[in-house]
Amino acid sequence: MDLEDIAARLGVPVEDVTRVDRLAGDRPSAPLPAKADAPEILDRLAVRPDDAAEILAGWPDPDSALWTPELRWLLDRSIALVRADLGGHEWLPPGPEVPRDRGPAWRHLYVYAYLALLDVVRAFHRDHGVPDAVSWTTLADLGRNLAIDRRMHREGWPVMQSWLTLHARGSVYELGRLQHQRGDTIGLHVPESGPLSPQAVDDSLDRARVFFPRHFPDEEYTAFSCGSWLLDPQLREYLPEDSHIVQFQRRFTLEPYEEPEGLDADVEVRRFVFRSLSTPLDDLPRRTVLHRAVVDHLRAGSHWHWRRGHFPI
Repeated sequence: MDLEDIAARLGVPVEDVTRVDRLAGDRPSAPLPAKADAPEILDRLAVRPDDAAEILAGWPDPDSALWTPELRWLLDRSIALVRADLGGHEWLPPGPEVPRDRGPAWRHLYVYAYLALLDVVRAFHRDHGVPDAVSWTTLADLGRNLAIDRRMHREGWPVMQSWLTLHARGSVYELGRLQHQRGDTIGLHVPESGPLSPQAVDDSLDRARVFFPRHFPDEEYTAFSCGSWLLDPQLREYLPEDSHIVQFQRRFTLEPYEEPEGLDADVEVRRFVFRSLSTPLDDLPRRTVLHRAVVDHLRAGSHWHWRRGHFPI
């Protein structure tokens, strides 16, 4: 198929399809697990029953009328694109944002790519001696993100589809309370999984101090780092000094502020605090100190900042 024709049929910019074709080339794809095995796999990946039902309904069976030639092409080449960067740790969109309202095959296109890459990334984990429990706990971030996307009325997925390629390439590992990303430093991410207590953070950092030298001995790390709205010092104007967020901030030495390219911190705060991007400001909840802080700051005409910081291992 012609790339312009594929783009037109998918309803996406031709440059997005050209990028997929360029990065995937003729590199190998990977098969999906057998559909009969999918329910058990989805359960291990913490996928909720309602999301699992949709995924199974849209499954790319060979005779499925849901799967047009252009959609099958994009699935195959997006798998190849991500697989070609196995072991990489940079942000990697797996393909264009497709119209997800066309049905379950379209809605969960990149979920199928993720499932196809499970055996590939788990082999990478085994090659590095990563325990099976850590492997599955890490990969189960799929279910968490699908549940969040459903809560967000499908507003969250465009970011999540790229985020999850880190897991599918062996870059991110969930060790207790935090997720840890390989790179120049060990990048810290804070999933939605309970209180960010100092003890839980300490335990997770201690696990990482053992995990990375053991499983990636050729990679030398001297610092933990984080980029997040959680590190915005403006939060201290609203939160008590003993709040978990403020205590988390105190661990870091902040880098000089630079406006992040392509990222709006006000949008990201709303994404993570309220799990909504479209709710009017006056309709957002005010149940917690953090809720009120975010809303009052924005109502005052101020803006939140995405800050980066680090501290020694």
